[in-house]
Formats: sequence, structure tokens, C-alpha cells
Amino acid sequence: MYDVIVIGSGFAGATIACKMANKNKKVLVIEKRNHIGGNMYEEHLANNVRVHKYGPHIFHTNNKAVFDFLSNYTSWYFYEHRVVGKIDGQIVPIPFNFKSLELLFDSNMATLIKTKLIKKYPNEKKVSIFDLIASDDPVIKKFGNYVYEKVFVNYTAKQWNIPITEIDTSVINRVPVILGYDDRYFSDIYQYMPKDGYTKLFTNMLNHSNIDVLLNTDAKTLIKIDFANKKIMYKDKEFTGKVVFTGALDDFFDYKY
Repeated sequence: MYDVIVIGSGFAGATIACKMANKNKKVLVIEKRNHIGGNMYEEHLANNVRVHKYGPHIFHTNNKAVFDFLSNYTSWYFYEHRVVGKIDGQIVPIPFNFKSLELLFDSNMATLIKTKLIKKYPNEKKVSIFDLIASDDPVIKKFGNYVYEKVFVNYTAKQWNIPITEIDTSVINRVPVILGYDDRYFSDIYQYMPKDGYTKLFTNMLNHSNIDVLLNTDAKTLIKIDFANKKIMYKDKEFTGKVVFTGALDDFFDYKY
């Protein structure tokens, strides 16, 4: 009945389903939650305000092909995210940049730090806080520790409700120090929000006569892997099409491997 089974209806799953359906393949999308869109799903309140159920999401990419593809299913409005924080009584841009530096340090020290940063990282637009802390230059190292304490330690505790020492460095590195005056949170070429919201975007992507969507369904109740015979079983019958799984593989295989 199906050529492709896609497990998960977030961006990865919806994109695969959409592209396969456009190639005249019959596609089944299996979604564990009671809605499409994965973590991008939005709820609509009575006053027509859209609320991101799983935290706020901002679309940004440098990939024109991605932007052009999604533009087939939504119109956009331009949006650049800017954040400020209160540090030592001053309202400064976050991520920390040269403007933040100038607001928090006296002019001589600010000039010294900027000069050293530009010399140390001549071809970089941003740098990891851990690179600053590990620097062999005492001025840069002290500056790095200042930003770490003022920006990262307390915000991390607020955001994740655990000490910063328990957060993986990859998470901390999401927020670099900007070597310049760009006060945007992201520097990507394409920064937009879907005009009618993310849920509508996913609805449009999956609205195809070749796509069936099955919600509130754990794929593991329908699909089994017969490793011995190298077969995929769907509803206890061999499935000879393609299966695309977009979730956590360890979870799918019950953490056996």
C-alpha cells in the first residue's frame, strides 16, 4: 500500500514525506504525538495569539535551497532576533559583543580588550567562551571569565535549572562572543518567521493526496525489525519499501545496542 513509511512529522519527516509524495510515491507518516510539526508545533489561543508549545523557534538558515523549498508552503515575514540583558546595572546586547564590552568597561580597558581579541582572532566573527577562558593572554582570559560569570552561569541555571558544570559544552557554545558590533542573535542570511505559523507550514507540506498521516501512534507498535532475515515488518507483514526514522535511534531499538 505504501512506498515509504516516515516516522516523525517534524521538519525532517515532513520534508521527506513531501518530496517523496511529489515523486508520486505513496507515503505513510507515523507520529507519536497528537499533532504534526514536532517541536515546532504551535497552539492557537482564543485571542489568535500563536504559542510555541515546546519553546520559541526562529527560522534561520544560510541554505538558499532550504529557504526556497519551504517558500513553496509558506509566505514569510522578516524577523531578526535581538536580545539584551542587564549586567552590572547596564542593559547590554546578548550575545556579548563589542557594544556590550564598551558599556561595561572603561574606555581604556575596552579598547585594550578589543585590540587583543582582533589580533588573537583576526579572521573570526565570533569565538567560544571556552576559547577565551583557555587563552594564554591574561587580559583575554580575564575577560572570558567575566563574560562566563556574568552571562553564562546565571542564565544557564535559569534556563535548565541545573548548574552550568552539568551542561555539555556544545550547549554553552551555542552562544558565542561576537567580535564586532552585530547585535543580532543569529547571523544567517535568511531570518524569517512563517507568516501563518509553523503548524500551517507543516499542514501545507503534508497536504498531499499521496500522504497519509497517522497520529497518536508509536511506530514500534506497527514496525518490527527482523535482523536475522534482514527484513522490516509492518503490521506483521514484510515491508519492501523504504522506512525513514527521524527520532532517536536508541529509543527505537529500546536502548539495546
